Amino acid sequence: SFKQQKLECCQEELKSSYRRLCMLYHPDKHRDPELKRQAEQLFNLVHRAYEVLSDPQSRAIYDIFGKKGLEVEGWEIVERKRTPAEIREEYERLQRERDERRLQQRTNPKGTISVGIDATDLFDHYEEDFEEMPGGGFPHIEINRMHISQSIEAPLTTTDTAVLSGSLTTHNGNGGGNINLCLRRVTSTRGWGELEFGAGDIRGPLFGMKVFRNVTARCFVTAQCGMQFSSRGVRPSASTMMARHLDQNTMGYLQWRWGSESAMTTSIVRDTKTSHFTLALQLGVPHSYLMMSYQYKFQDEDQTKVKGSVKTGFFGTVVEYGAERKISRHSVLSATVSIGVPQGVSLKIRLNRASQTYLFPIHLTDQILPSAVFYATVGPLVVYLAVQKLIITPYVRAQKEQELEKQRVDSASDIAKKKNEAESALVLMQESVRRIIEAEESKMGLIILNAWYGKFVTDNSQKQERAKVIDVTVPLQCLVKDSKLILTEASKAGLPGFYDPCVGEEKSLKLLYQFRGVLHQVLSGDTEALRIPKQCEYSKASEI
Repeated sequence: SFKQQKLECCQEELKSSYRRLCMLYHPDKHRDPELKRQAEQLFNLVHRAYEVLSDPQSRAIYDIFGKKGLEVEGWEIVERKRTPAEIREEYERLQRERDERRLQQRTNPKGTISVGIDATDLFDHYEEDFEEMPGGGFPHIEINRMHISQSIEAPLTTTDTAVLSGSLTTHNGNGGGNINLCLRRVTSTRGWGELEFGAGDIRGPLFGMKVFRNVTARCFVTAQCGMQFSSRGVRPSASTMMARHLDQNTMGYLQWRWGSESAMTTSIVRDTKTSHFTLALQLGVPHSYLMMSYQYKFQDEDQTKVKGSVKTGFFGTVVEYGAERKISRHSVLSATVSIGVPQGVSLKIRLNRASQTYLFPIHLTDQILPSAVFYATVGPLVVYLAVQKLIITPYVRAQKEQELEKQRVDSASDIAKKKNEAESALVLMQESVRRIIEAEESKMGLIILNAWYGKFVTDNSQKQERAKVIDVTVPLQCLVKDSKLILTEASKAGLPGFYDPCVGEEKSLKLLYQFRGVLHQVLSGDTEALRIPKQCEYSKASEI
């Protein structure tokens, strides 16, 4: 079969590489005691690696557990003589058991803090019909609304989870809170159900149920019902939603809701790699509306997005536009300007930090004033650029430098060992490289003139950065076979005669070589596959 042929091919390549390295590092080829000692160490490493890679059981253990797995005496984890499939199956079982233990101790905290700010006095203060209030000429800005919510998950079993959540809300001096307990059970791979119990100082006790079910591979349904108890009586509510994949990137939703705010909503959502589009229509009491939004996703490291939306209904019309950007590994910052009739102009700032969300809705004016729209648009952008340049960028750069320095310190002894091994290998390679070059020159084959590996810098960089490149001309020439140099998709730091000159930093390979009397230059990434000469160079050589 194809799989068997591929396995035999891999074994043949392994044997060929092993024989070649044995000839290169064999101790009997060296008379000098120091060279003989270095060759003996490298020869033993090659022999040990071949023993592991050529044995299916040992290779399976190494692929799963690494070098430490081979060094365990008695191999308490699994038996050494099992087949590779049995070893992997046993390892996966142990992984599942460990995950289940972690599941019992793990929580998934989520929280939201919202601070509403009333800044209408900032712009109304300069209107002609504004009546001066006592207290000076400074605008009055106040916090008129606050909301805090928090939830944690407590896995009970592999299928049961308890979620405890609570919230506090204040508005203009009045407020209240509630607490909820939700019990969720995964009934199968196609569905789950949950029960919800709640209590608060405003609405009273709450009881609810919710179920989710995958009807087909492209369609799912959710249904929910609840009963809210209060001094005015019992308020029942119910809702159901059906969703279906219209194509690979498009979802269609149909929702019906019955209760204090009954409505029927239908929406289409299209999400691709570069954009997100939503079209929604709701008919209900007291609100009916038509909404359309579009978001464009830039393909950059900061995951920048710009968005805009229009929403119109019985309540009026609202236009929103804004931007979102990743400012650190776990933080995303966004700002949205909302312009509506009769709502006025508002600015919403949102910061997501891991599973925590911080919201700052700022109400600027009850009317649509050009000055409010201008400052709501330009103000956040100017502040962001200033904070990004003066605080965030230096902080992130300092963090990366600290991580790199820690990584260098932790791996210093290992890198020093690898460097000594590479230098020993270079000495042992000299005679073989001389013979390879003579053979290649006789047939106008492949000659490596110069090769460097590491982090390349510009001429105006600091001197200490120039030491992050090592000369690998000899090791690469030693890998040339039949006028070909083939490197696989793996870090080149593991090649014979190589080591990592700049731990944790981006590296590349740059080489100048001669093939058929023509000079060529190549720049390759650290983990990129490389084949020299290329097919086009073969065709040119045949024409000559």
